[in-house]
Amino acid sequence: MYQQKSRQKLYLAFLGLAIVVFSIWYTSYMAERLAVVEMNNTRFFALAQEDINEVNESDPEAEEYCDFTLHFEILQSNTTIPVIIANDRGLVDWGSNWGSEERDTNKVFLQKELEKLIASGEVPIESFGTKIYFGESKILQQLRYFPVVQFLLIGGFIVFGYISLNSSRKSEQNRVWVGMAKETAHQLGTPISAIVAWIEHLKLLRPEDDETMEIVGELRNDVQRLELIADRFSKIGSAPKLSPVNIYQELALCKNYMEKRASRKVSFHFPDPELYYISVSINPPLFDWVIENLLRNALDAMDGRGQISAEVYEDPDFVYIDITDTGKGIPPGNHKRVFQPGFTTKKRGWGLGLSLTKRIVEEYHGGKIFVKRSDEGKGATFTISLPKVAS
Repeated sequence: MYQQKSRQKLYLAFLGLAIVVFSIWYTSYMAERLAVVEMNNTRFFALAQEDINEVNESDPEAEEYCDFTLHFEILQSNTTIPVIIANDRGLVDWGSNWGSEERDTNKVFLQKELEKLIASGEVPIESFGTKIYFGESKILQQLRYFPVVQFLLIGGFIVFGYISLNSSRKSEQNRVWVGMAKETAHQLGTPISAIVAWIEHLKLLRPEDDETMEIVGELRNDVQRLELIADRFSKIGSAPKLSPVNIYQELALCKNYMEKRASRKVSFHFPDPELYYISVSINPPLFDWVIENLLRNALDAMDGRGQISAEVYEDPDFVYIDITDTGKGIPPGNHKRVFQPGFTTKKRGWGLGLSLTKRIVEEYHGGKIFVKRSDEGKGATFTISLPKVAS
């Protein structure tokens, strides 16, 4: 399921990238076409100005009998392309289309713009002692920058959309988890109550039968276990009460419970709770669920043979718990995916154990859980970090 979702995201990413690339290419293409149009317009402008200058230079009085109507219309039709006409000394004689009439008549401003054009390598058109410089129109400049703006807008939209959808998906998942957990606790309540009643009935039927009483005792232990499981599920979705406990003692309780249900070929190596003491703030039923899930997964990975060990260490702010097994290990690409709901490598199972474990550690205890190291065929180490109790 997660591989399929990853491929879908990859396909969508490629599609989005293709759209962006095509859009940027087409915009750049249109900018180049507009640049060609402006170049032709500047050439007509320069030719018209050159004809007028040529006539005025050869015969100053010729303007009276020459028809320059078309030439002046060409000059006046340019309302977008910035123009600067400079004399042979490099000083500005005239400028137009620089944003406002005030700028067009401001020789200081025009001189600075002329220096920018010269510095950029703009080649002027020379005509009878004058040089005509052309800049790019505002439309062309905006069109050239548009792909960058477009890329930023599309990128921002994609990021915002991803964050929104991801947040919505997580919120929906949380509601599903909470609803499922509380419904499970509710559904377990009825048969548990009935089993308790039947146990009491058995005790009354054969109070003198030692064998029956032994069976009743084991049934009661199993019912207590079911009650603990129901209590754990009922706590999902609500803030659990945390209390300071000795982490070594809590690990020992989990180890003793799982050791009785494991193969004799599996050895457990946990620190002695009588020799060490570190206080952490946890909810024991939920935290025990975390450790039991890790131990159960370790047992499944070892196929009834191997070693499970625990190590506890600390720094000034956190207490760290390493649970290590000698099982099949986890491929590097799955180190983060193992905590995703529904991800499992087992033939049987829903892939919810580690997802619930991560939720309990991070959301209810303010800690972190992650795969510290793992190699296929050499086992795995899961690390839990918990905030230290303030002294």
